[in-house]
Amino acid sequence: MTAFKSGDPLTLNRLYGRSSGHKLRAGQQQLIDQLLPQVGVPVDGPITARTLFGDDRPLHFEIGFGSGEHLAHRADLLPNHGFVGAEPFLNGVATALGHVRDGPLGNVRLHMGDALELLVRVPDESLFMLYLLHPDPWPKARHAKRRMVGDGPVKLFADKLRPGAELRIATDHPVYLDWTLMVMQRHLERFEWLAEQPSDFLDPPSGWTETRYGAKSRREGRRPYYLRFRRR
Repeated sequence: MTAFKSGDPLTLNRLYGRSSGHKLRAGQQQLIDQLLPQVGVPVDGPITARTLFGDDRPLHFEIGFGSGEHLAHRADLLPNHGFVGAEPFLNGVATALGHVRDGPLGNVRLHMGDALELLVRVPDESLFMLYLLHPDPWPKARHAKRRMVGDGPVKLFADKLRPGAELRIATDHPVYLDWTLMVMQRHLERFEWLAEQPSDFLDPPSGWTETRYGAKSRREGRRPYYLRFRRR
């Protein structure tokens, strides 16, 4: 994930963590070489539904899509919407490309790299929904500046979401849960937390599919929390 300098939503720092794991299988490498150029986000210019899909359909954006299970499920559920996903991890991108191929999902565009560098190219007040699912919690206090949820990114999220649009954040880490609620508390003039009772953040929202990471979390006895915020 990318960190921001405090208070500056447009200043990007380096990516933290690895960008690849085990060597890709031949079929996965073929997806990277052949399919990714077809469904990849253009390297420059504004990112809009019209530039990506040729019309003005609702546009969704997922930051760090992992292996792409959630992105693919949402795209299949809403074929008339457009979905953009960014993920720096090569193996995750290869797996997500398999979902795009098998769908087949013509309403998905992928970027292998930094999500926030992509997000700044989205026109203000144009996103229908923004997802940040199970980001790295960086639980040590000295690493807090590396967390994706921070004042700079949250301001950027608010800029890019249209009024009434939704920001969804999922985490299974209590430190990150507390941190997220603390940060979002500072942005109540632009976001409303959509929780009136415990089930509103303990149960997954509609249209949710469990990701590979979410399933692992449950097997290991951790509870996921689902936070939904509406752009005012």
